Amino acid sequence: MADFYQFLADNQIEYERHDHPPVYTVADVERLVPTLPAVKTKNLFLRDKKGRRHFLVAVPAQKRVNIKALGAIIGSGHLSFGSPDRLKKHLGVDPGSVTVLATINDPQHAVELIFDEILWKEEAFQFHPLVNTSTLVISRENLQRFFGLTGHEVRLIDVPSQD
Repeated sequence: MADFYQFLADNQIEYERHDHPPVYTVADVERLVPTLPAVKTKNLFLRDKKGRRHFLVAVPAQKRVNIKALGAIIGSGHLSFGSPDRLKKHLGVDPGSVTVLATINDPQHAVELIFDEILWKEEAFQFHPLVNTSTLVISRENLQRFFGLTGHEVRLIDVPSQD
């Protein structure tokens, strides 16, 4: 974790840190994380059927993603959640700590980064800093700088929701 915060400091990426008990679900966040001045997010780690492509999808916290329709939109067919082992291998985090900030652990760019278009319009976001015992508030501008440094391109998509 020290390396993560050092990376942010070394690159003048501004954020607000808020520590809290561990959270594993959106319901946990609602219950245990104080009201913060940024949009709450949900981050999904997905893989294609053959395990050749991996995706990190960020959407507003309350959105229920239609994974089947998303697969068709991104040209990947059948999508499913990546296993804890794949998550650890590609992003260096454990279940419950999935975050777009884990792209710092993906120097090979094995994970494709997708943001819901509606989410990307926000000025600031809430993301875990690689663990689920803190939440960072980070502006879109600082997040863009972060992704530029990690070499990850943000793909904006109207992520389909379940009806």
